[in-house]
Amino acid sequence: MHRLKIRRFPTRAELDAALAARLEQALLEAASGHRAIMLSGGHTPLPAYRQLAARLARQPGLPRETLHLLFSDDRYVPSSSEASNFHASQPLLEALRLPEEQVLRVRTELPLEEAALDYESRLRRLLDRGVKIGLGMLGLGADGHTASLFRGEDLQRARGRLAIAVQRPDGLAGISVTPEFLSQVAEPLFVIAGGGKRAAIEGLEREDPSIVAVQATQACARIELWVEEPAEQGSPA
Repeated sequence: MHRLKIRRFPTRAELDAALAARLEQALLEAASGHRAIMLSGGHTPLPAYRQLAARLARQPGLPRETLHLLFSDDRYVPSSSEASNFHASQPLLEALRLPEEQVLRVRTELPLEEAALDYESRLRRLLDRGVKIGLGMLGLGADGHTASLFRGEDLQRARGRLAIAVQRPDGLAGISVTPEFLSQVAEPLFVIAGGGKRAAIEGLEREDPSIVAVQATQACARIELWVEEPAEQGSPA
């Protein structure tokens, strides 16, 4: 069973500020050795990315040499597309000014299956070099998915893999990390804001095995759940 730690935020502003601070802490921890941070996609983390980018502009001395960034998943669209998680994270990436080789993006200019194999290969090389995956951000869909792992069949195909190509319910293809890769993440953190996800959140809280996100993080020693939840809808943070 997971040791699930839950933190509730009464406002979106408090969630965004806490997430920006947590990301900044992860950057500072990278100074102690080669570490990677896994960014998630979607709209939820973007305000925190922008807040952190503004802080970094005022703190040019933060360690960057030992930091690596990667993505939980991305849609199979051009990297310049508005639908691209890599594109959406540009304010943070530009503020960090990391060398290209320290930012692992999904190379969507390659054919789909080749892009998945390429991403898997680079993730494996990162782990083989002893880079520790520290903070790993994840989203949670109303259907219980996380990253681009939507169905039980995605989890089955992911066995023994670090990244796979998927067909998303929205009609797009995507590339996602797998449960095997997530098992290497020291601090998996689900960040959830907005409505319409109550059933999925409750399923995650009780570790319902029918929820894909629960299955995907089964091998993680612990996970955290940060959720925007106004006081009248639940317990205070």
